[in-house]
Amino acid sequence: MIMKLVVSIPAYNEEETIGLVIKEIPRSIEGIDSIEVLIIDDGSTDKTAEVAKSAGADKVVSLKNNQGLALAFRNGLETALELGADIIVNIDADRQYNGKEIPRLIKPILDGKADIVLGSRFKGWIEYMPFHKKVGNKIATWVTKFISGYPVSDSQTGFRAFTKEAVLRLNILSNYTYVQETIIQAVNKNLTIVEVPVQFRKREGKSRLIENIFIYAKKAGITILRTYLNYKPLRVFLYLGGFVFLCGVATGSFVLIHYLQTGYVAPHYPTTVLTAVLIIIGFQIIVLGLLADLINTNRKLEEDILYRLKKNEYSKK
Repeated sequence: MIMKLVVSIPAYNEEETIGLVIKEIPRSIEGIDSIEVLIIDDGSTDKTAEVAKSAGADKVVSLKNNQGLALAFRNGLETALELGADIIVNIDADRQYNGKEIPRLIKPILDGKADIVLGSRFKGWIEYMPFHKKVGNKIATWVTKFISGYPVSDSQTGFRAFTKEAVLRLNILSNYTYVQETIIQAVNKNLTIVEVPVQFRKREGKSRLIENIFIYAKKAGITILRTYLNYKPLRVFLYLGGFVFLCGVATGSFVLIHYLQTGYVAPHYPTTVLTAVLIIIGFQIIVLGLLADLINTNRKLEEDILYRLKKNEYSKK
């Protein structure tokens, strides 16, 4: 069986580094018969596409305008499947990751031990990372670990490898960042994730994705919450509704105790109304959770149908 590796590189205004990134990618790896380099030029206004072609990129897909990292990443996965990839590696265009480490990154996949491999910067060697980004990465990683249940050490890494099967199973829905969403989805779809330590070099210039750490935190947080709700709606609504319901029971207990002692509800009429409101709202939230769980069941069926359609389409490649 011929094994084909496609290295996908989303790039936005990276004319100074894209050529160096491409030249670092090995063109011969044991266990791989064919290697192609794919560039997703995300609406760059500089010469990223031209430099990539002259540096040896096998295919350059130029988007008409800047769509953001998540959409460029998704476009890269889809194009890699069209190229007939069996393994897909995603690496950033800023040269902070070392392309020469790709053989080590894909080894767990070649050994049949992983569906997805994450290149962990925190298990490897970090040449330099600004303090605020290091803290932000640690917090985002902790949240992703808590939400997904997978003990990830670096959820933000952009250096990743996927089997064709894993890519067919994943559905990138976010318009901003894919890093947390893919991990949460992979865990919920029983895909095997492995981490390997990688080198992380100092970036020259400004980050194209995280220009403002607070904006990134807000958008990434929304992505994590939305992804978790997609897969665990009953748990979220049950906990939230149960909390509100119990608050209503707690406030109502004071009214009940006073009534048993005096035979009167007054002067606790406002508390009585609050109790009724909390109990009703809590119950409604729980019911919404049950409805969301039914919708989630349908979503799983739809994802399975989509997987079969994609598998049938790309099996012809």
